[in-house]
Amino acid sequence: MTDLLREVHAHLRQPMPPLPGRGETARRWRRLAELTAQNTVAGRLYEAHADAVAISTDLGRPEMVSAGELWGVWAAEPPAPVLTATRSGQGWTLTGTKPWCSGASLCSHALVTATVFTAAVASDAAGPVQDSAAGAAQKMLFAVDLSSPGVSPVPDTWQAVGMAASDSGWVSFEQVPATALGTHADYLDRAGFWHGGIGVAACWYGAARAVAAPLLTRATTPSASPILRAHAGAAAAALTAGWALLSSTARAVDADPHNLPLAKAQAFAVRTYIDRLAAEIIDRTGRALGPGPLASDAIHAQRVADLGVYIRQSHAETDEAALPAVMAEDGLSWDHLIGDGHDTW
Repeated sequence: MTDLLREVHAHLRQPMPPLPGRGETARRWRRLAELTAQNTVAGRLYEAHADAVAISTDLGRPEMVSAGELWGVWAAEPPAPVLTATRSGQGWTLTGTKPWCSGASLCSHALVTATVFTAAVASDAAGPVQDSAAGAAQKMLFAVDLSSPGVSPVPDTWQAVGMAASDSGWVSFEQVPATALGTHADYLDRAGFWHGGIGVAACWYGAARAVAAPLLTRATTPSASPILRAHAGAAAAALTAGWALLSSTARAVDADPHNLPLAKAQAFAVRTYIDRLAAEIIDRTGRALGPGPLASDAIHAQRVADLGVYIRQSHAETDEAALPAVMAEDGLSWDHLIGDGHDTW
């Protein structure tokens, strides 16, 4: 077992954070931020495992994730390559290649989306639910034991310098047994899906807090220059606002945990803000401290590289454009999202 896996499993032996939307969402997101501040990659892997626990619970399988396991959530759906699922008398099997699999050679199990080209069964436990058009393609969510024969990470498909240790490359499946958990809609059309997306932003926040640490420390020394202190002040203000946003959103989630349209809007708003916050922290820390920490402090340099890649899980301006679209489509008011009582002013 690698040092990284030992670190992740040490965290997993501790009590898992509360599930989102159950009254202690802030504590969950604080735990994700804390672990990612300590080690960006370990926090990222831990977050996926915690998300798998939440997903399987939401889908009626709370017993699925067991002690000693490390689960990934592999749900990227680019046009290619394609992972397909087929059902026979022996059950479901997966064949093809799945891209963007964080922990490809590290995880013991994964929740995986795959394409079904025949009439689908929504859940092995719930009985058959036929697709409206037999033979039409749809997505489904499956649980897979990655120790099964036929599972193999594809070499040289993760070339990133940042987040290199996350091993987020492609994984090949060849007739691999899988358990169906539901349709893609069962997975996506949950407020919990969007709450999980905000959990990722909490990880980004934790990593940004760690990147900012040398700047904030230097700014309080007698020799700190006015320019360095200006960057530190701006960074501290941004972090303060970011944590306030996560905290207030956690309270809103706990107050209305099943509101899917609001959860979507909250996720786009929070992720967009924390994405830009993290980029600002990277920029200001580098401008203020110069190349020294990037060249001589291996831990700081790796954190900067990791965070720069990690926040690209955000879809940037595409997500910013999606926010007003969600508000319009679902009939939400800006006052409902922002929560400042503007409609009473």
